[in-house]
Amino acid sequence: MNRILKSISFIFHPLLMPLSGVVFYFLVSPRFTPNEIIYAKLVSLSILTIILPILIYFLLKTLGKIQSIYLRTTKERILPLALNCVIILIVLQRILTQTLFIELYFFFVGILISTMACMILAFFKFKASIHMIALSGLFMFFIVLSIHFSININEILALMSIITGAVATSRLHLKAHDYKELIMGFFIGVMPQLILVNYWLN
Repeated sequence: MNRILKSISFIFHPLLMPLSGVVFYFLVSPRFTPNEIIYAKLVSLSILTIILPILIYFLLKTLGKIQSIYLRTTKERILPLALNCVIILIVLQRILTQTLFIELYFFFVGILISTMACMILAFFKFKASIHMIALSGLFMFFIVLSIHFSININEILALMSIITGAVATSRLHLKAHDYKELIMGFFIGVMPQLILVNYWLN
């Protein structure tokens, strides 16, 4: 059981959630987007949101700024979260501009706000669950997209509910977080996406 719960945390790692949202958007969007553009965006995002953070992790570990991938202390979280904010800003400026993909643009604005909130809490020694922030933000994005495009994705939303619960259970079982940190992470992920809906949902 311990191995299964640990695997859940890795399979649904926060680094994978932004790209998952973009892939889902292109799968359900009724707007025509040339395959070449989709491919270019996905490759660019994979490099910026997955490969680059992994390289930054190894650099920070080599420099002694962090001890492990788990970022167990709030002090260890601050620099990686700050660098992630910079990466997201690059994505917003260069990859997913508001004029091209307004839904994805505000999805990443929400991710930026959530990341900044998590970083601010780290300054105050509170370790909100990054797993829950990423999953709950993605979950809310799926819900809003289903309304926006008038599509029925009840099965996917049900699956996301199960996954979110499984990840929360995993984090508790592994003693990575307590209930307060999970609940705070959930709201930090959901609220920016919910508030930003006003800027693009029609």
